[in-house]
Amino acid sequence: MNFLEEKILEDGCVKKGNILKVDNFLNHQIDIDIMRQIAYELKRRYRGVQVTKILTIEASGIAIATILANLYDVPVVFAKKGETANSTDDKYISQAYSFTHKKMNSVFVSRPYMLPGEKVLIVDDFLADGQAMGALIDIVHQAGAEVVGLGVAIEKGQQNGGKNLREKGYRVESIAIIDNMDWESGTITFR
Repeated sequence: MNFLEEKILEDGCVKKGNILKVDNFLNHQIDIDIMRQIAYELKRRYRGVQVTKILTIEASGIAIATILANLYDVPVVFAKKGETANSTDDKYISQAYSFTHKKMNSVFVSRPYMLPGEKVLIVDDFLADGQAMGALIDIVHQAGAEVVGLGVAIEKGQQNGGKNLREKGYRVESIAIIDNMDWESGTITFR
Protein backbone atom coordinates (compact mmCIF):
# COMPACT_ATOMS: atom_id res chain seq x y z
CA MET A 1 0.00 0.00 0.00
CA ASN A 2 1.41 3.40 -0.96
CA PHE A 3 1.20 6.75 0.86
CA LEU A 4 -1.89 7.96 -1.03
CA GLU A 5 -3.83 4.73 -0.54
CA GLU A 6 -3.06 4.95 3.19
CA LYS A 7 -4.24 8.58 3.28
CA ILE A 8 -7.47 7.70 1.44
CA LEU A 9 -8.23 4.91 3.93
CA GLU A 10 -7.35 7.17 6.86
CA ASP A 11 -9.13 10.38 5.82
CA GLY A 12 -11.36 9.54 2.83
CA CYS A 13 -15.06 8.76 2.93
CA VAL A 14 -17.19 6.84 0.44
CA LYS A 15 -20.54 8.48 -0.33
CA LYS A 16 -23.62 7.12 -2.06
CA GLY A 17 -23.38 7.37 -5.85
CA ASN A 18 -19.79 6.15 -6.19
CA ILE A 19 -18.34 9.36 -4.73
CA LEU A 20 -15.04 9.37 -2.86
CA LYS A 21 -14.87 12.37 -0.54
CA VAL A 22 -11.25 13.42 -0.04
CA ASP A 23 -11.79 17.16 0.20
CA ASN A 24 -10.10 17.31 3.60
CA PHE A 25 -6.69 16.74 1.97
CA LEU A 26 -6.91 16.79 -1.84
CA ASN A 27 -9.53 19.02 -3.40
CA HIS A 28 -10.83 21.54 -0.88
CA GLN A 29 -8.39 21.68 2.01
CA ILE A 30 -4.97 20.84 0.62
CA ASP A 31 -2.42 18.73 2.48
CA ILE A 32 0.81 20.12 1.04
CA ASP A 33 2.84 17.11 2.15
CA ILE A 34 0.52 14.75 0.21
CA MET A 35 0.61 17.08 -2.84
CA ARG A 36 4.40 17.12 -2.67
CA GLN A 37 4.54 13.31 -2.47
CA ILE A 38 2.16 12.99 -5.44
CA ALA A 39 4.28 15.40 -7.49
CA TYR A 40 7.55 13.63 -6.62
CA GLU A 41 6.03 10.25 -7.47
CA LEU A 42 4.75 11.48 -10.85
CA LYS A 43 8.15 13.01 -11.61
CA ARG A 44 9.80 9.68 -10.67
CA ARG A 45 7.42 7.71 -12.91
CA TYR A 46 8.04 10.04 -15.84
CA ARG A 47 11.83 10.08 -15.34
CA GLY A 48 13.55 10.47 -18.70
CA VAL A 49 10.47 11.95 -20.42
CA GLN A 50 10.96 15.46 -21.77
CA VAL A 51 8.29 17.81 -20.39
CA THR A 52 8.04 21.46 -21.40
CA LYS A 53 4.62 22.25 -19.92
CA ILE A 54 2.22 20.91 -17.29
CA LEU A 55 -1.50 21.15 -18.11
CA THR A 56 -4.46 20.65 -15.77
CA ILE A 57 -8.06 21.78 -15.45
CA GLU A 58 -9.40 24.13 -12.82
CA ALA A 59 -9.57 23.84 -9.95
CA SER A 60 -8.56 20.71 -8.07
CA GLY A 61 -5.63 19.73 -10.29
CA ILE A 62 -3.86 23.06 -9.86
CA ALA A 63 -2.12 22.22 -6.58
CA ILE A 64 -0.55 19.02 -7.93
CA ALA A 65 0.29 20.66 -11.26
CA THR A 66 2.00 23.63 -9.61
CA ILE A 67 4.27 21.52 -7.42
CA LEU A 68 5.07 19.20 -10.34
CA ALA A 69 5.82 22.16 -12.65
CA ASN A 70 8.19 23.47 -10.00
CA LEU A 71 10.04 20.13 -10.02
CA TYR A 72 10.34 20.26 -13.82
CA ASP A 73 11.02 24.02 -13.83
CA VAL A 74 8.38 24.52 -16.54
CA PRO A 75 5.19 26.57 -16.73
CA VAL A 76 1.86 25.21 -15.56
CA VAL A 77 -1.33 26.07 -17.45
CA PHE A 78 -4.84 25.28 -16.32
CA ALA A 79 -7.84 25.04 -18.61
CA LYS A 80 -10.59 27.37 -17.47
CA LYS A 81 -14.19 26.21 -17.19
CA GLY A 82 -15.92 29.51 -17.65
CA GLU A 83 -15.72 32.74 -19.56
CA THR A 84 -14.50 35.84 -17.77
CA ALA A 85 -14.51 39.51 -18.67
CA ASN A 86 -10.90 39.27 -19.79
CA SER A 87 -11.28 36.04 -21.81
CA THR A 88 -10.19 36.37 -25.41
CA ASP A 89 -11.59 34.74 -28.52
CA ASP A 90 -8.09 33.44 -29.27
CA LYS A 91 -8.32 30.10 -27.47
CA TYR A 92 -8.56 26.35 -27.83
CA ILE A 93 -11.94 25.05 -26.62
CA SER A 94 -13.16 21.56 -25.80
CA GLN A 95 -16.07 19.98 -23.91
CA ALA A 96 -15.94 17.87 -20.74
CA TYR A 97 -18.74 16.32 -18.73
CA SER A 98 -18.10 16.57 -14.99
CA PHE A 99 -18.91 13.32 -13.15
CA THR A 100 -18.86 15.17 -9.81
CA HIS A 101 -20.95 18.18 -10.86
CA LYS A 102 -23.17 16.29 -13.35
CA LYS A 103 -22.87 18.95 -16.06
CA MET A 104 -21.12 19.67 -19.33
CA ASN A 105 -18.36 22.26 -19.19
CA SER A 106 -16.73 24.17 -22.01
CA VAL A 107 -13.05 24.34 -21.11
CA PHE A 108 -10.44 26.51 -22.76
CA VAL A 109 -6.79 27.49 -22.87
CA SER A 110 -5.72 30.77 -24.44
CA ARG A 111 -3.63 30.10 -27.56
CA PRO A 112 -0.48 31.90 -26.36
CA TYR A 113 -0.22 29.43 -23.43
CA MET A 114 -0.21 26.21 -25.50
CA LEU A 115 2.19 26.23 -28.43
CA PRO A 116 2.94 23.81 -31.27
CA GLY A 117 5.70 21.34 -30.46
CA GLU A 118 5.41 21.56 -26.68
CA LYS A 119 5.77 18.32 -24.70
CA VAL A 120 2.79 18.35 -22.33
CA LEU A 121 2.26 16.30 -19.20
CA ILE A 122 -1.42 16.46 -18.24
CA VAL A 123 -2.25 16.03 -14.54
CA ASP A 124 -5.41 15.97 -12.44
CA ASP A 125 -6.65 14.93 -9.03
CA PHE A 126 -9.19 12.33 -10.27
CA LEU A 127 -9.74 10.17 -13.31
CA ALA A 128 -13.24 8.66 -13.51
CA ASP A 129 -14.79 8.43 -16.95
CA GLY A 130 -11.97 10.34 -18.64
CA GLN A 131 -13.98 13.31 -19.87
CA ALA A 132 -11.70 15.99 -18.39
CA MET A 133 -8.57 14.21 -19.63
CA GLY A 134 -10.16 13.82 -23.07
CA ALA A 135 -10.88 17.55 -23.25
CA LEU A 136 -7.32 18.42 -22.22
CA ILE A 137 -5.89 15.97 -24.77
CA ASP A 138 -8.09 17.59 -27.42
CA ILE A 139 -6.76 21.05 -26.50
CA VAL A 140 -3.14 19.83 -26.70
CA HIS A 141 -3.82 18.32 -30.14
CA GLN A 142 -5.58 21.50 -31.35
CA ALA A 143 -2.41 23.41 -30.44
CA GLY A 144 -0.16 21.03 -32.37
CA ALA A 145 1.57 20.02 -29.14
CA GLU A 146 2.33 16.49 -27.90
CA VAL A 147 0.84 14.66 -24.92
CA VAL A 148 3.78 12.90 -23.24
CA GLY A 149 1.74 11.44 -20.41
CA LEU A 150 -1.23 11.62 -18.08
CA GLY A 151 -0.63 11.81 -14.32
CA VAL A 152 -3.45 11.22 -11.86
CA ALA A 153 -3.66 11.21 -8.08
CA ILE A 154 -6.72 8.92 -7.81
CA GLU A 155 -8.16 6.79 -10.60
CA LYS A 156 -11.56 5.19 -10.24
CA GLY A 157 -10.65 1.88 -11.85
CA GLN A 158 -14.24 0.63 -11.76
CA GLN A 159 -15.06 3.32 -14.33
CA ASN A 160 -13.62 3.10 -17.84
CA GLY A 161 -11.72 6.39 -18.18
CA GLY A 162 -8.24 5.01 -17.49
CA LYS A 163 -8.87 1.82 -19.46
CA ASN A 164 -10.11 3.77 -22.50
CA LEU A 165 -7.18 6.21 -22.44
CA ARG A 166 -4.67 3.36 -22.17
CA GLU A 167 -6.35 1.55 -25.07
CA LYS A 168 -5.91 4.73 -27.13
CA GLY A 169 -2.18 4.50 -26.48
CA TYR A 170 -1.77 7.12 -23.75
CA ARG A 171 0.54 6.45 -20.85
CA VAL A 172 -1.55 6.90 -17.69
CA GLU A 173 0.20 6.92 -14.31
CA SER A 174 -2.16 6.88 -11.34
CA ILE A 175 -0.84 6.99 -7.78
CA ALA A 176 -3.89 5.18 -6.39
CA ILE A 177 -6.34 3.09 -8.44
CA ILE A 178 -9.60 2.19 -6.74
CA ASP A 179 -11.21 -0.96 -8.07
CA ASN A 180 -14.22 -0.95 -5.78
CA MET A 181 -15.99 1.28 -3.25
CA ASP A 182 -18.98 0.40 -1.08
CA TRP A 183 -20.68 3.35 0.58
CA GLU A 184 -22.75 1.16 2.92
CA SER A 185 -19.73 -0.56 4.46
CA GLY A 186 -17.28 2.26 3.72
CA THR A 187 -14.83 -0.18 2.16
CA ILE A 188 -12.36 0.73 -0.55
CA THR A 189 -10.43 -1.85 -2.59
CA PHE A 190 -7.27 -0.74 -4.41
CA ARG A 191 -5.76 -2.37 -7.48
